[in-house]
Amino acid sequence: MKEMLNEFKKFAMRGNVIDMAVGIIIGAAFGKIVNSLVSDIIMPPIGLLLGKVDFANLFVVLHDGAVAGPYVSLDAAQKAGAVTLNIGLFLNTLISFIIVAFAVFILIKAINTLQEKMLAAEKKEEAAAPTVKTCPYCCSEIAINATRCPHCTSELGASKPRKK
Repeated sequence: MKEMLNEFKKFAMRGNVIDMAVGIIIGAAFGKIVNSLVSDIIMPPIGLLLGKVDFANLFVVLHDGAVAGPYVSLDAAQKAGAVTLNIGLFLNTLISFIIVAFAVFILIKAINTLQEKMLAAEKKEEAAAPTVKTCPYCCSEIAINATRCPHCTSELGASKPRKK
């Protein structure tokens, strides 16, 4: 039991798990901001343009409750026990999803661009690094990692070059 607890502690303290936890917490906070943006900022003007429709109260009664309709609000219909199709709440959720998906798309696009720039910089560094050297014995151009010259068969680095 103690060994399993130690293994769990090692797992929980890994960087990836902590990063994931931070991401989930920030994601939940971001979700609340987006929900507020949709329900408090975006939907009221749209509802006003469509004839003072409150999307949160846009619903269809499928079956009357204990008290027969019409119901003034979704809350009143639910309190009466009516079965409703909550179109407005679905639209709010759909718009929230689209905003979150777009934000994630923008974030991933930015990360991919940054990674491409980093890869290009690495390739540039690799290209700038020398790939050949000169054999000190025969002055031929050879691969930088060569330990023996393919032209004069001299061992490189084993002894000092001869003077000609």
